[in-house]
Amino acid sequence: MSRNVLPADLGFFAVLARAGSLSAASRELGISTAAVSKHLAQMESRIGIPLVNRTTRRMSLTPEGELYLAHARRVSGTIDELEQALGLTKAGPTGLLRVNATLGFGRSHVAPLVSRFVRRHPEMEVQLQLSVNPPPLTDDAFDVCIRFGAPPDSRLVAQRLASNRRLLCAAPAYLASHPAPRVPADLMEHQCITIRQGDEAYGLWRLSPRKRGAAPHNVKVRGALSTNDGGIAVSWALDGHGILMRAEWDIAQHLASGRLVRVLTQFDTPDADIYAVYPHAMHALPRLRVFVGFVAEAFAQPPAAAR
Repeated sequence: MSRNVLPADLGFFAVLARAGSLSAASRELGISTAAVSKHLAQMESRIGIPLVNRTTRRMSLTPEGELYLAHARRVSGTIDELEQALGLTKAGPTGLLRVNATLGFGRSHVAPLVSRFVRRHPEMEVQLQLSVNPPPLTDDAFDVCIRFGAPPDSRLVAQRLASNRRLLCAAPAYLASHPAPRVPADLMEHQCITIRQGDEAYGLWRLSPRKRGAAPHNVKVRGALSTNDGGIAVSWALDGHGILMRAEWDIAQHLASGRLVRVLTQFDTPDADIYAVYPHAMHALPRLRVFVGFVAEAFAQPPAAAR
């Protein structure tokens, strides 16, 4: 009996969708671009439905292509699990994993973990891309994103890796010439270093008293310096330019050394917990599960300032 969907097509299409273009897929598969185009055309001819929208610069999946990809990944994950159960797999995970993280956190925390991960799992290949803002969570360009905060999209898995508090801080040199704020309203009299990132309201700092039932404070701060890069903002705070609100994992070493000092410690600021975010279909892949488990284990130890 002839079949419209062949087993070899599933793995091929998963690679093609992950690569994002025919030429990139050809490099990953080790065949010519013409051969990739021919294989795709044969698949679409057999099922009678277009799976890919082709443009001169990039391809995108049709709705039927998205459905095909979801099932291809699910079947691939099931085969991987069967091979593991039968003892047919290699000692460790294999294949390509595409990881996205934010610029500063990715450079200082995720990149070193990727280095350690591939040493432990030499059969794995990892592509790490850093961006100022997280990519659209429905984008198929990445397998897993390391990001701050859980996404609202229920179609995605968000595995919490570590707690991550936002803290208010400043350099001792700044506080020596500017009395430390005692209440949130005092921040309006200070130079505050602001960061333009994501969908957060620019320059609006939210502080909550720890007393139960107390109303939160929303303070519109201002200052001479603003940036979209968290690392630059931290360097400005270290230079004594003002008060900064930054995630604990990004400033822990400076708090521990005394180069930065916390202010308004009696107030809480919004959490920035660290999550691994990925599509439900990816959870079946051993390489993803092993990577997320590795990162979670590494992040289980809180930064120095929290200890």
